[in-house]
Amino acid sequence: MFGFFSGSKAPTEVAQADLSSCPVKPAVNPLNPEGIKPCCACPETKSARDACFFNTDPSEADQKCIELVRAHVACMKSYGFNI
Repeated sequence: MFGFFSGSKAPTEVAQADLSSCPVKPAVNPLNPEGIKPCCACPETKSARDACFFNTDPSEADQKCIELVRAHVACMKSYGFNI
């Protein structure tokens, strides 16, 4: 399912997103009143998802990380992003 991650070389740690450096989108919506761009939304679920893929054997990552992927998609949708 997410086999495109399988060829990536992994760092040992995934850095937390620094929201202070993220550009803010001028258009806002009720779900995203601050206008956060997709790259800056949901840093916790994004980091957990990425760490799972980076630290799991590529042949098992699709199955072992699926719940973290689903959590990140749900978080992104909560901001109104159509994923």
